[in-house]
Amino acid sequence: MKILICPDSFKESLAAQEVAECIAQGIWGVMPEVEIQQLPLADGGEGTCSILVSNTGGQLQQTEVHDPLMRKISSYYGILGDGETAVIEMSVASGLELLKENERNPLVTTTYGTGELIKHAIKNGCRKLIIGLGGSATNDAGAGMAAALGYQLLDAEGKPVGWGGGSLGELASIEVDKDLLKSLLNVKVIAACDVTNPLTGTTGASYVYGPQKGASPDQVKILDNNLKSFAKVIERDLGKSIADTPGAGAAGGLGAGVMTFLNAELRSGFGIVAEILKLEEAIKSADLVITGEGRVDAQTLKGKVPAGVAGMAARYNKPVVVFTGAIGEGAEALYKEGVSVIVPIVDGPMELSEAKQKTGELLKKSAERTMRLVRLDKEFKRLA
Repeated sequence: MKILICPDSFKESLAAQEVAECIAQGIWGVMPEVEIQQLPLADGGEGTCSILVSNTGGQLQQTEVHDPLMRKISSYYGILGDGETAVIEMSVASGLELLKENERNPLVTTTYGTGELIKHAIKNGCRKLIIGLGGSATNDAGAGMAAALGYQLLDAEGKPVGWGGGSLGELASIEVDKDLLKSLLNVKVIAACDVTNPLTGTTGASYVYGPQKGASPDQVKILDNNLKSFAKVIERDLGKSIADTPGAGAAGGLGAGVMTFLNAELRSGFGIVAEILKLEEAIKSADLVITGEGRVDAQTLKGKVPAGVAGMAARYNKPVVVFTGAIGEGAEALYKEGVSVIVPIVDGPMELSEAKQKTGELLKKSAERTMRLVRLDKEFKRLA
């Protein structure tokens, strides 16, 4: 029997690589003879860079950038094994995780640091960029990123506008050097995006995601109006209409920003990772597929790893086991997507903090129990 283990991380507990290893240990404890392939995955969010770098023989590049409040920090991006593809997680330069709760303010936070990572990667010879749009602390539609790359975002007096979504209302014009534009268009950019929100309106960046970034109801209205103004200037000066494009509202409007300033293509994060790691080939050659994530619920169907793996495995009639720390509302819909069984790993009453500390042990024990059932099934078939 050949088993493919391809989980996502268990957030705040174990990285995807650690999850895969714990499951493998549990399997070998019961069935040491089976062949196991470990292929840790990500969905374009946290951990995508390390997953792709480690699985392609690439390397991490350390560099100094500015955080969402324009403070200098140490950050990084990855270069894949081909030597010319960079993987950038915007969250490590412009993410909410970089701020204390009382520092969250999308009126002033900027994507400038993300632009610095992109600029560094291009100068380093990368001609293909994969940008993860999750975890944003910003609502500036990529204006800060554009400024870092060399675009000039000017107010009515011809002066650069300030940082953050609160300053976009002052934007009067966008200017770009032709040589800069040519150099940027020579770089292929793919953005990992699993949301379909437009840039503005009640389902847009400000209304849906602004509050979690610290915006009050009044500030949300200001941010949304500023994004509407920003979109109009883009259409007039750059000839691009992006306000209603699905995904434009991702990461505080950075979806719109990368499409506008980098001519990026928005794609499913899981799809990008699966393609690079040749997941489909691994599934085709497996007898059993095991995946998982920290919580499985209705959101899992929206581009998350277990749903992506199940959909791919269903094409080849491969059974899929999903290990999870918690089963939430709507998880049963995964059975229609190709999942054979969802296995909660918690084996008794315990606090969430305790479960997080014991995730590795719980995964190993769950894998052991699951493989005993597999072995029992084989015995029944032998006796039938």
